[in-house]
Amino acid sequence: MSVTSKYRAAWESFWSDAPGEEGAVFWDAEPALTAGLHLALFEPHLAAAGLPVVDLGCGNGTQTRFLADRYPRVLGVDISAAALEHARQADPAGQADFRQLDIAEWSVAEQLHAELGDVNVYMRGVLHQCDADDRQPLLDNIARLVGERGRAFVVELSEAAKPVLMGLAQSPAGPPPKLAPVFSHGLAPAEVVDAAVREYVAAAGLAVLAEGELPLTTTEFTPDGTRIELPSWWLVLGLE
Repeated sequence: MSVTSKYRAAWESFWSDAPGEEGAVFWDAEPALTAGLHLALFEPHLAAAGLPVVDLGCGNGTQTRFLADRYPRVLGVDISAAALEHARQADPAGQADFRQLDIAEWSVAEQLHAELGDVNVYMRGVLHQCDADDRQPLLDNIARLVGERGRAFVVELSEAAKPVLMGLAQSPAGPPPKLAPVFSHGLAPAEVVDAAVREYVAAAGLAVLAEGELPLTTTEFTPDGTRIELPSWWLVLGLE
């Protein structure tokens, strides 16, 4: 199974229209507030030194470049060619490798694992944006990629984020400027409940090695200047 054409087209359209400057996208917060916090939680659970790191759903590569400063080989993967064009333009030194791949497709995950061996996976805010039929294949293929030695760090909006987002979207003044394109391009955030995430993880044969709650920081602010944060949770996963 591969990512649905509707989902792929929505992301291609979103990233084609997205500005190139740093912080212009709703969730594109600086790494000190995102991946930097996540690595402090992830690294104690890494089982093997020196494994490649795959940033799944890397978008414009902000977090990928941060990871590439810290690990010897980092690969950013996304289904959107426009997203990866942003990522490459922002990484003129070529710190990270970027590829357009559909990791929901089994043969793609198989080929990548054959090339890289076991890897550590970083995935922030991707599963809740997938069409329902793509979620289990995605987790199955993460299990394939991490293999026996790798680990995955997965961050997802919790179901408590949906009413927050809907409140922002339906405010009398309209949604915040950086949130509006998410909805106008047909993307529906926070569309997976917490219990379903656990079911996908278990069905993929992955064990939850650690978990917790940590707000997902955005680049948008309320009219009073408060940065918008969304309820989210994180999991460290490995093969059972």
